[in-house]
Amino acid sequence: MAKTLIKGRHVIARAVDRHHVEQYDDAAILVEGGLVRAIGPVAELEAAHPDARVLGNGRQVVMPGFVNGHHHVGLTPVQLGSPDMPLELWFVTRLVSRQVDLYLDTLYSAFEMIASGVTTVQHIHGWLPGTLADVEKGAEQVLKAYEDVGMRVSYSFATRDQNRLVYMDDQEFVRSLPDELQGPMAAHFARFQTGLEDCIALFQNLHGRHHNKERLKIQLAPANLHWCSDKALERLAETSEAYDAPLHMHLLETAYQKAYAHKRGGCSAVEYIDRFGLLSPRMTLGHGVWLSERDIERVAETGTHICHNCSSNFRLRSGVGALNVWEKKGVNVAIGMDEAGINDDRDMLQEMRMVLRAHRTPGMDDDVPTSAQVLRMATCGGAATTPFGSSIGTLEVGKAADLILVDWDKLAFPYLDPLMPVLDAVIQRAKTDGVDLVMCAGEVVYADGTFTKIDRDGALAQLQADLRRALSDEEVQRRGLAKALLPHVKQFYEGYFDASTHVPFYQPSSRV
Repeated sequence: MAKTLIKGRHVIARAVDRHHVEQYDDAAILVEGGLVRAIGPVAELEAAHPDARVLGNGRQVVMPGFVNGHHHVGLTPVQLGSPDMPLELWFVTRLVSRQVDLYLDTLYSAFEMIASGVTTVQHIHGWLPGTLADVEKGAEQVLKAYEDVGMRVSYSFATRDQNRLVYMDDQEFVRSLPDELQGPMAAHFARFQTGLEDCIALFQNLHGRHHNKERLKIQLAPANLHWCSDKALERLAETSEAYDAPLHMHLLETAYQKAYAHKRGGCSAVEYIDRFGLLSPRMTLGHGVWLSERDIERVAETGTHICHNCSSNFRLRSGVGALNVWEKKGVNVAIGMDEAGINDDRDMLQEMRMVLRAHRTPGMDDDVPTSAQVLRMATCGGAATTPFGSSIGTLEVGKAADLILVDWDKLAFPYLDPLMPVLDAVIQRAKTDGVDLVMCAGEVVYADGTFTKIDRDGALAQLQADLRRALSDEEVQRRGLAKALLPHVKQFYEGYFDASTHVPFYQPSSRV
């Protein structure tokens, strides 16, 4: 097998703890067969392997590839006409989205992720209209895009079998609307024909075809508590156990979702899903903004993971997750960019800085995020929430050669004090224009601003041309429906809180 040596001014192999990383200076990594075979001084490895291809100029920082632990779409909601709003109202505005080519759309966000150092993505596919065959065809388009561009993906299709627009039974919500909206709303719901057993069949079909591939895995996604009936929670728990398949579940993203759990079961959402055996190292909770301290303790006790979607929480007014408390309790946390980051793109370097700085509570105690902690979240923390597990996320002998090279001179220009720790400099100063190379499973998928396996400009030109077409009649109807529905949905949530929910709107700042 061909050998490759990756040279670095510094090699940051992994986060050891909150304040320390395993770092090698003037070092190289030997890659063979898609795996890391050795890490050591450049001179020694060059002498031992004179026939190896050499990558890197010796002026770069070599790091593990990042894991985007929570992702949904290509073109962002803003690009598709849906502005940032409180989450429950934002669901309505998402009705205006265009029908896009799923292959090209997936490539669009994959280009952005890879260019910022992401080598693995947790793709949680949301709504797709049609029958099981239609949804399966769409899923295959998404998977083909990731395979063609060369990055790893853990794919799941979000299971929903109730309450598809508001936190109320679909038919009951339709009946609550004015007569002129009942027909259009019922027709919209009727577009989605995949039931619970169809979602289980979709998982099984995709798992059988793809799960043994090196860069492609299939897992499960209970969409959220309000979207899943008790029967759905039971089936998903059974399927996860039978296939040893991880689950990723949006939970407690907003105060309204916390109130919903109390209305439904007289308990917290965490306590509710715990009744079905869903809390375990196979489960990741997306967002978790409104977890109580008791919830967090149970999450930690069961080895359940949390994916922190910092930008999304800010943009949709969901609140600030209690990251410092999660860390103190020993919860494994990943980083996700959700639909898009704070700059309406998928820039993991920017998202890492957001996480680093959004939780800097007043005081002098050692309980705010550190660079090593953020690196851990963006690498092995995210890896643990996917079926790839410990095979990725760090640079160690025997593990996958998923790595990035960051230009040291760009982040240090025009001056950087030599006492500044290397990782601090990278986390706080690196930009996407400094990502020189991205390797996944030992294959270079991005180098010097060019994608090696697919024509970025050509793909985006096709996407642009596709979206220049006129709106279809169905798209026009959905836009009108969204506008008409918005005041009724807003009215539904007015007064949603009552004494039985025990949910304040704001959490103490000391918890973030």
